[in-house]
Amino acid sequence: MNEGLHQLKRPLLYLMGPAYVVAGGLHFVVPGLYVQIIPPVFPAALALVYLSGLAEIAVGFGLLIPRTRQQAAWATVALLVAIFPANVYMATHGVVIEGVPGGGDPSNFVRWGRLPVQGVLILWALWYTRPPTGTDSR
Repeated sequence: MNEGLHQLKRPLLYLMGPAYVVAGGLHFVVPGLYVQIIPPVFPAALALVYLSGLAEIAVGFGLLIPRTRQQAAWATVALLVAIFPANVYMATHGVVIEGVPGGGDPSNFVRWGRLPVQGVLILWALWYTRPPTGTDSR
């Protein structure tokens, strides 16, 4: 692996883990915002919001613990794949999120831009699925 990139692996981990914890927590603070992007074909949208929030919190903490890091990284990949339909729905149906301060009508660029960002997030999580090397195991 590129040495410069390898040096970023640990700091990026300490960005990634807490980011998922915060994002997951927001599912409980403002669940109504997330319910709006659940495709209507899925039942129990509010329950899915809470479940995905709990999953994000769990993977976030799991990524920070060396013993659970690999499993949490795989779970993060699975979670990102599971929530992808919400991003597709938002992009393809022009979802306007009611209740967002400053307006919840993202541009088409933002709506469609979320889709490749999911790919980047999956690749980022996959980076931590590899067995740790001596310097990665802390």
